[in-house]
Amino acid sequence: MAGLHGGAAIVGIAEFAPERKPSRSWMGCEVYSELARQALDDAGMSIRDVDGIITGNNLQEAQMFIPATLIEYMGIESHFSEVLDLGGASGAGAVMRAAAAIEAGLCETVVCIIHTTMPQINPNVPRIQRARDWGGGVWGSPQAEFEIPFGAIQGSYGYAMIANRYRHEFGLTYEQLAKIAVDQRTNALANPKAVFRGQPITIDDVLNSPMIVDPLHMLEIVMPCFGGAAVVVTSKERAARGRNRPAYVIGAGENTTHRSVTYDPDFTHSPIKAAADRAFAMAGIKRDEVDMASLYDCYTITVLLTIEDAGFCAKGEGPKFVEEHDLTYKGDFPMNTHGGQLSFGQSGMAGGMSHITEAYLQLTGRAGERQLKRCDTVFVNGNGGIMSEQVSLVLRGE
Repeated sequence: MAGLHGGAAIVGIAEFAPERKPSRSWMGCEVYSELARQALDDAGMSIRDVDGIITGNNLQEAQMFIPATLIEYMGIESHFSEVLDLGGASGAGAVMRAAAAIEAGLCETVVCIIHTTMPQINPNVPRIQRARDWGGGVWGSPQAEFEIPFGAIQGSYGYAMIANRYRHEFGLTYEQLAKIAVDQRTNALANPKAVFRGQPITIDDVLNSPMIVDPLHMLEIVMPCFGGAAVVVTSKERAARGRNRPAYVIGAGENTTHRSVTYDPDFTHSPIKAAADRAFAMAGIKRDEVDMASLYDCYTITVLLTIEDAGFCAKGEGPKFVEEHDLTYKGDFPMNTHGGQLSFGQSGMAGGMSHITEAYLQLTGRAGERQLKRCDTVFVNGNGGIMSEQVSLVLRGE
C-alpha cells in the first residue's frame, strides 16, 4: 500500500502538566517557544535543526499568519508550515503531516506545537470574543439556525445522543461505561502530572456523580484545563543519531464525514474505522501486535466506540470487551496509560497531544511507575468535534 514507510520518527517531546488554575501568564509566543525548546532539548537538538513547524489555530498574538508569527519569534527558516484545525485530532494530524512532509523531501525536522489557553479560568489572559459552539454560532451557519436555539451546544448533548443510540442498538450499561473511567483513573494514580493523581475512584463513585446528560455522569466527561505539548518529528537518518529511541510513524489514516452531530451519517459507526483501517494496512501489522492503545477520550462513550471501530473487537462487542479486559497499565489491554484526558486532564486541542506524548514515553521506557514491561508498537487515535474528525497513527519503536 502506498503511504508512509517509516521514513520519519518522533524523537523528542515536551508537555506541561495540565492545570485547572494555570500558574503561567505568558503570552502565546513565549509558551510555544518554551514548549519547542523543551522538546528539542529532549531530542538533543536545537532550534537551528528545525525547518518545519505545525501548530494549532489559537495563538493569542495572531489570528492570521500564525506560523509566520512563530517562525519570526523563534528564529526558524521553515520549508513546511501549517496550521491545523482538527480539534482533538490536531495532535495526531500534525504528526501525520510532519511525517508525510519529511518523507516527501519537503523538510527534515518539524516541531509540532499545540497549546491551549482557557481565558474563562485564567484572569490574566485577555478575553477574545468567539462564536458559540466551537465556532458554529456565526450568522448563517446551520448550527446557529437549527441547533443552538434549541440548546444543542458544544459536545455533551451530542455524545449523549451517540451513547443512547448505542444502548438502543447493542445494549450498554452504566457500569460498563463507568469501568472505562475507573481504569483510566487507576493509570492516573501512577502519573505525577495527572490532575487527578491521588484521587482514586470506583464504579459506584462514577455512578453517584451528577448525571450531566443521560447516560453520561460527571466523572465520564473531561474537565477543561490549561496546558500544551510539543513533538519533534525528524528524518530516519537524523533519528538514528538522536538521544532517544525513535518512534517511527509506520502507518496513518484520516477520515472526516461531518461537522455537526446532526449530520453524522451513523451514530454507532464512526469515521474512526476508515482512518484506523488505513493506518493498520499502511503499517502492515495486525491489531494483536499493538502493545498499547492511546485513544482520545473526551467521554467514556468515545473510548468504547474507538475500541470497536479501530478493530480491537467487533461492532457491538465493546461493552463486553471493556468488562473482560483490564485497561490499566498492569492489565492485558493497556490503554491511555497516562490516565487519559478523563483523569490526566484535557487541555483543549492540546489534550489530544497527551496521547502522543504518552505513547512516546512508553516506547522510550520513560513512563515511570506505569511503564509497560514491553512497548514496541502503539496505536494512537485523535478525535475532533463530535466523533467527526479522526486521525489514526501506528508508531513503532526501534
